[in-house]
This record gives sequence, structure tokens and C-alpha cells, in this order.
Amino acid sequence: MTTRYSAEPTAEIARVRRPASGTADGLPADPFARRLSGRPAVFVLASLIVALLASSAAPTPLYAIYQAQWHFTPITTTVVFGVYALAVLAALLTLGKLSDHVGRRPVLLTAIAVHAGSLVIFATATGVPELLAARVVQGLSTGAALGAIGAAMLDMDRELGTFANAVAPGMGSASGAILSALAVRFLPDPTHLIYLALIGVLALQATAIAAMRETVTPAPGALASLRPEITLPRTVRAPVLTAVPVLFAVWALAGLYGALGPALVHALTGSRDVVLGALSLFVLAASAVVATVALRKAAARTVMLFGILALITGVAVTVVGVSLGSAAVFFAGSAIAGAGFGSGFQGSIRTVVSLAAPHQRAGLVSLLYVVSYLGLGVPAVLAGFGVVHGGGLIDTTRYYGAAVMALAALALFGLLKTRPGARRAAKPAAVPAEGIR
Repeated sequence: MTTRYSAEPTAEIARVRRPASGTADGLPADPFARRLSGRPAVFVLASLIVALLASSAAPTPLYAIYQAQWHFTPITTTVVFGVYALAVLAALLTLGKLSDHVGRRPVLLTAIAVHAGSLVIFATATGVPELLAARVVQGLSTGAALGAIGAAMLDMDRELGTFANAVAPGMGSASGAILSALAVRFLPDPTHLIYLALIGVLALQATAIAAMRETVTPAPGALASLRPEITLPRTVRAPVLTAVPVLFAVWALAGLYGALGPALVHALTGSRDVVLGALSLFVLAASAVVATVALRKAAARTVMLFGILALITGVAVTVVGVSLGSAAVFFAGSAIAGAGFGSGFQGSIRTVVSLAAPHQRAGLVSLLYVVSYLGLGVPAVLAGFGVVHGGGLIDTTRYYGAAVMALAALALFGLLKTRPGARRAAKPAAVPAEGIR
């Protein structure tokens, strides 16, 4: 996912309070009012999404190093992965609207500082407890930041912000995985240097955020905003029941690649090349970005239908590749499945959110987040148990793929049962973007 992920899917319900350009005595109301704003600010905010999700993807190529050093099983790897997804979900549900009350910049600067702290924990980790702690802190800070970033992007430039919301998370996940792998291959002490480099990037971005124009004036209700709002309006129950299986399926697929992708590539190729292992997540995330960009102007139902079909086809090809022991077929399937991930997620969110009344959208998107992030974390942990106590990595991947395809087929059945004329195809507003851990 995803994504923002703005807890508020439209600017109208984001309750943005723009400060006046000046006060009665002629003094500026905001010392940064003439500073970073508009499109330049959107690019800074998008780069922050990339950095946050790149740092979240960075541990994926390093799990093999940690496993060799501390002798833990794939179950531990998937648990370390899964707690991140649950932490992001918890932060999105509780902190997603906080910046509407205390301001965008304070939330972002605090989240950046906390996220940098998680990277320090990673860099100094001496065992699994530190990895778990780092992932929890990382997830909480990422979830808090994504909520404020999504809202701030819409404040600055709604059209560009919507587009950036859609593509930046995938770019972050793809770049984080491959850059971390390259660091392992070519740099000394990668389990320290990659995190220190990311801290440096975050420091630069914090400087830019501090110079960004604030678009919200403080208002009461900050504590009340921490209460999660999850709703399922009666008018959208049928579309939600159609979207839920594909949302769970695409994020479950992302969880498999994020937790066990490198191990799967190594099993297929016999190579311990960490860059080759990281390519699995890179291909999945990069193709998701390409599909999102290519289909951004298509009708929501069309995007969702394409995503479901691409997901079924891609996972089927991937399972064939795994069964044949062919890395080439596996990567081809991963590329197709990645297109299904990006378009399936975007199409599902756009289809459902466009049918809800404005006052219902925040709670509805929260519900979709719950489904998505449970799909990201829980099946990956179950896969870890399957690898250790079941039929091993290859058999677990086959069963995992079959489950993903079954969920996608269920969504396809529901989508085809719904008459297109009964839906109101709308252009995406602030659609949560896909973000793979």
C-alpha cells in the first residue's frame, strides 16, 4: 500500500484551514508564507514519501545477513516484517488526522525525528529484539507521516499531489530494496552504512519541511482526532465486499515479496547474490508504479478489472516459474503481478470511495486500510510458519499463490455481477497510493 495515504480522501473533508496572507497590522501571519509552497513543496513531500518507504524496504535484502548472524528462522523474518505493517496501520488509524489540528509541519518534523531514531536502532541492533523494536518505531512514524504528507500535498497542489500520492510509495519501495542490495554488494558494513545514509537524507528533508509554508492553523480537537473512525455505509456495502478480496490479495502478495522474496529468488537460482534477490521486490514495486501511471486517467472500474486479471495472470505465471525452477518465468510473472497490484489497489479504492458521501469517506478509507495492512502482515507471518513447519519455501509459495488467485477470482465474480451503469465513475481525488513495505 497504501499509500498517503491520506486518512481524508478529499480536500473538502480534510478541514484545511489556510492562514490569511496577513494580519490587520499588515504583518505576515506565517513567516514561511513566501517560502516553500506549491509544486516545489509537493516535490519535497513526494521525496519524503520515497525516503520513508525506501528506508522501510531497506531491511529486506539485509534479512539474510541478520539471519546468518543471529541464527533465526524464516518465521522470525516474517514476524519482523509483519509488526511493521501492523504499526503503520495503528498510526494511520490514530494519527492520520492529527495534522488537521496541530499543523502539517509539526507532525512531519516529529515523524521524521522518530523515524531517524528507528534507523539508529537498526544501525546498532545486536539481535532480534532490536529489529522488532526498530520495525515498530519505523511503522508508527511512517504511518503518522503519510497521513500528514497526503493532506499537505492536497493543500499545496491538488492535481499534482494526487498523482504524487499514487506513484511515490512504489518508487520508494523499489528504490529502497535495490539500493540496500547494492550497498550490501559494494560497500563495507552495509548493516550500518545504509541506515546512516538514510538518516542523512531525512535530515536534509527535515530542513526543507521546516521551510515549508504551513497550511493549517492550530485548532482544538487533537485528542478527539486520535479515535479511529471506521465505517461501512449501507450504500457501498456491495462494492466494498467486491473490493475487499482484491485489496487483501494484492497486499498479501506484497507481503510475500517483502518478507521472503530474496529467499525465493535464491532458491530458484542457487545464487546468493543479494542484488538478484532484491530484484523480486523491485520488479513488483516498479511495475506497480508503471501500471498506476499508465491507467491514472482510466475509469475506476476498468482499472480494477485490469488489476484483477493482471493479478491472476501474474501470480499464475509466477507459480509456474516456481514449480519449474525458472527464475526468468518467475520474474516475468512478478512484473505482471506487480501491474495487478498497482492497478488493483488503485481501482478498488477509487471505485469504493467515489460512491461514498463526503462525510463517510474518512471512515470508509480507514476500513480499507485495515483490510490492506492485515493482508500485508498476517499472511506473510503464516507463510513463515509454512516454510518452517509445512512443505518448505516452494510449496508454501504455491499454496500462497493459489490463495491470492482465489481471492482475486472472488473479486472478479463480484465485479462482473455489478452492472457498470449502477456505478458512478469518478476521477480520483486524493486516492491513497500503494506503499509496499
